[in-house]
Amino acid sequence: MTKKVFPYFLALLFFCQNINAQIDKNSELFLELKKQDSVFFERGFNRCDMEYLEKFVDNNLKFYHDKGGFQDKKLFLQRTKENICSDPLKKPIRKVIPESLEVFPLYNNGNLYGAIQSGEHEFYIREPNKKDVLGGRAKFTSVWIKKDGNWLMSEVLSYDHGEPGRQEISDPVEQLLKDNNIPTLGLGIIENGKLTQIKVYGTLDGKTSAPYNSLFNVASLTKAVTAITALRLVSLGKLNLDEPLDKYWIDPDIAKDPRHKNLTARIILSHQTGFPNWRWQKDDHRLSFEFDPGSKYQYSGEGYEYLRKALENKFHKSLEVLAKEMVFHPLNMNDTSYIWNEKKDSGKIVIGYDPNGKPYGIVKNTQPNAADDLITTVEDYGKFLVAVMNNDLLSKTMSEEMKARQVDTKKNKYFGLGFEIYDLGDGKIALSHGGSDKGVNTLFVILPETKQGLVIFTNVDDGYKIYESLLKYYLGEAGRKIVKIETE
Repeated sequence: MTKKVFPYFLALLFFCQNINAQIDKNSELFLELKKQDSVFFERGFNRCDMEYLEKFVDNNLKFYHDKGGFQDKKLFLQRTKENICSDPLKKPIRKVIPESLEVFPLYNNGNLYGAIQSGEHEFYIREPNKKDVLGGRAKFTSVWIKKDGNWLMSEVLSYDHGEPGRQEISDPVEQLLKDNNIPTLGLGIIENGKLTQIKVYGTLDGKTSAPYNSLFNVASLTKAVTAITALRLVSLGKLNLDEPLDKYWIDPDIAKDPRHKNLTARIILSHQTGFPNWRWQKDDHRLSFEFDPGSKYQYSGEGYEYLRKALENKFHKSLEVLAKEMVFHPLNMNDTSYIWNEKKDSGKIVIGYDPNGKPYGIVKNTQPNAADDLITTVEDYGKFLVAVMNNDLLSKTMSEEMKARQVDTKKNKYFGLGFEIYDLGDGKIALSHGGSDKGVNTLFVILPETKQGLVIFTNVDDGYKIYESLLKYYLGEAGRKIVKIETE
């Protein structure tokens, strides 16, 4: 450790010993700082997003390194660019040791203005088509300051650097992807009702490293967003969940079938319309009832599209506009849309692949599809699920209605309003939805009682192969119960 660091380090240790003890690891501040650490190093260090570093490093940064000396902001950014980001074929990667993290709040006259975060992290060398090589391990202490609603990295100590040798250690998730030939994975972990980890593995197109804010087509995970948009309209008294929709829309194909009068938002959101999944899958390509609405379950994208047209006619707004007003804007989901934006999306979209490694074309919708093809990021969709879990958008009554078992789909599995429901026993449930399309396999699970959740985005036809491992790894016993229900 250099002489320049030592006095400051002692002072900081003394300071830490004279403030409140580290906060609970399930507290909101701890989880928020865990997320900030994850985002800062994933985007700034691992992905070399220099614009991000410029914005979220305080202008008065003081960075103390026991090997590399003192750096202010200018020198820190320069060395990051030259030493960390100069060789994409041999890239240093930082990974925190989660159980090592500690957080100490900073108060001024009773007001929280920052926090000290300490822990240990490891550094790897990543080379194409090789296992990551462990290059070193160190301790860190960071001072985070909150300014204008943003957490900024203000002061950093990086010390006790060790040299463990050239031991090859693989991230278990990366090994899982390699073993199952999955090019790209977006992963979001929710703990205690907060999105705490966001990870993106792989590439956009087989060449370009996928950034932290990569865009994914999430296929049928679109339906959950459409459902919450509709249910929020119900919560606000703008829509009746059980009113017939024929006053707003009647599809010409079923205009002469009186059963269209029975279609309601509740029946559509719980997949009890009697419609096929898609009319184009039928020989005549026409929409028709295959059973009476409300009599049983049958998954249907057509139903959600029917609801879209009814909502658009009722409110004289597109679903895109309604979703922005009801969901996207309130949750700051700035990278989410039903509609393709060439200028905004083309440089960040993850390409999907078939089983032979051939890329599929990008779906570029010019109008919303209520059931399919939402474009979003792990962070945005994670925000959405946290809002659902914490009931930030719906009335209490509507939230309970959403989680109620509207129809059985198999043993211990039901459909609510927009969400699949797993009965985990002991009064506990999981809310979930999956998505599958050409070059897309996606899944989310949230656990309302324990406030946990998992977001999985993959870009291959058979990305589902890794679901079981990820569910068990991140959700433990609840994940195992979900797998058992699905495989019984």
